[in-house]
Amino acid sequence: MEFRKINDDLTVSPQIAASDLSEIAAAGYRSIICNRPDGEGADQPGFEEIEAAAKAAGLETRYLPVISGKVQDTDAEAFGRALRELPGPVFAYCRTGTRSATLWSLSQAGQMAPARILMATKQAGYDMAGVVRRIVNGGKTPTDTGDASFDVVVVGGGAAGIAVSASLKARKPDLEIALLDPADVHYYQPGWTMVGGGIFEPETTARTMGSLIPKGVHWIKSAVAAFEPQNNAVILDGCRVVKYQRLIVCPGLKLDWAKVEGLVETLGKNGVTSNYRYDLAPYTWELVKGLKGGTALFTQPPMPIKCAGAPQKAMYLSGDHWYRTGILPRIDIQFMNAGGVLFGVKDYVPALMDYVKRYDASLNFFHNLIAVDGPAKTATFAVNTPDSEPFTIDVAFDMMHVCPPQTAPDFIRVSPLADAAGWVDVDQNTLRHKSYDNVWSLGDVMNAPNAKTAAAARMQAPIVAENVAADIDGLSPHAVYNGYGSCPLTVERGKIVLAEFGYGGALLPSFPKWLLDGTKPTRAAWLLKEQILPPVYWKAMLRGKEWMARPEKVTAG
Repeated sequence: MEFRKINDDLTVSPQIAASDLSEIAAAGYRSIICNRPDGEGADQPGFEEIEAAAKAAGLETRYLPVISGKVQDTDAEAFGRALRELPGPVFAYCRTGTRSATLWSLSQAGQMAPARILMATKQAGYDMAGVVRRIVNGGKTPTDTGDASFDVVVVGGGAAGIAVSASLKARKPDLEIALLDPADVHYYQPGWTMVGGGIFEPETTARTMGSLIPKGVHWIKSAVAAFEPQNNAVILDGCRVVKYQRLIVCPGLKLDWAKVEGLVETLGKNGVTSNYRYDLAPYTWELVKGLKGGTALFTQPPMPIKCAGAPQKAMYLSGDHWYRTGILPRIDIQFMNAGGVLFGVKDYVPALMDYVKRYDASLNFFHNLIAVDGPAKTATFAVNTPDSEPFTIDVAFDMMHVCPPQTAPDFIRVSPLADAAGWVDVDQNTLRHKSYDNVWSLGDVMNAPNAKTAAAARMQAPIVAENVAADIDGLSPHAVYNGYGSCPLTVERGKIVLAEFGYGGALLPSFPKWLLDGTKPTRAAWLLKEQILPPVYWKAMLRGKEWMARPEKVTAG
């Protein structure tokens, strides 16, 4: 007997014996549902035998037999009704547990997000790929899926999605490309650090999505619910189906604000802010200007996160303002980092440490934010230093800039495209999926070991476009990604440490050292960030103009 827990209300299992009922009752279950028809297998106890043993153990029962592979909509409705009527928690079984898991999935489809259903069943050991369209369709069998078909489907209209669509369209003007994204607004997220530092106005970082979709690319304004790579299909909310010859996956990542207890309730008030949200970055600057003394916390969660330098960028720009206005001696800056180093590439650390000292900031490593009490202005951290017992600590604050925990989007984590950690599983050189030859991925969602930055996406987009174009022409992928990423660390107003690096921390500077030494704070790097990169983003990267981003090609020797 196996206990495969779906949630607190339901556990499913392969076939059980009458002798198992006492153990099931002892584990706290109050009802049994049998989804296996009598006589399906020669070694199978009949339901009457199970029912008698269940009654003796004080358990209620329900017999809802379903023929294997033939779960009807009415069966799912009956299963959902049984869950409501029977005392819980409920223990359901069939031959393998799959029918019971399927019935639960379909019965909950109208009430629960498809990704949550798929995650719950996946964690219990059941793959619901065969009924994903029905789950997306509210648990009902679709009568008209309304298939649309394209040469290439791009999932995600962020920096990566629009850039790769534009680069591919430039190479193959006749391709029928569809871009899937439900958002109305596209954001230049690298600008939010500057908004939080009082340098950019927030409006300059936002444009309508419709104004940025490359000419000739079809924009399908809908969210993705699930993938069927075995059928070359993407399932949209509402169970519409979009078919493809080739798929490019780049929806970004998920900011998991709810993972920190109390954070959602206090964001934007009580001195709690974040440059990771468009609407909150102006509040960061408001808090920085208004703080005249006290404790300022800057948090960084466990990796991976997008723009790993952003949490400390906020600290440096805030510290610089307090330094210039003469109130820094009255402010206690605390950097609370869940990791064990200030920055992952050691060549840039000396310059950063100079600014840590200038702003008299305390570095607290292995401190992970787990809870916030906004009204009490107290943050709770889990401290897990090497070679010591973990503990928690409460820290009072007057202002706190939070970088939220981050993960792949739910619909990616439960998909066949994901690796064990939930990220899209690609070859780190070609960015082609390891299992599905007609699938590629770029941006924050894929699992190559590079920094998750807009600069990385700027380099990846032409590489994916080049390799997809080659594949269409019957050639092997020949453009290679070296892991390039860039993090312009705003150490003070007017100076930046321009970190540029690739796989393994290898330095990959874009400019000669005499022009711009990225390991030192320079005015030139600041001008690049403030004045050059925004127009490069809007007018070049998103339009398929690959300025300083031409893909490196490798040919067979």
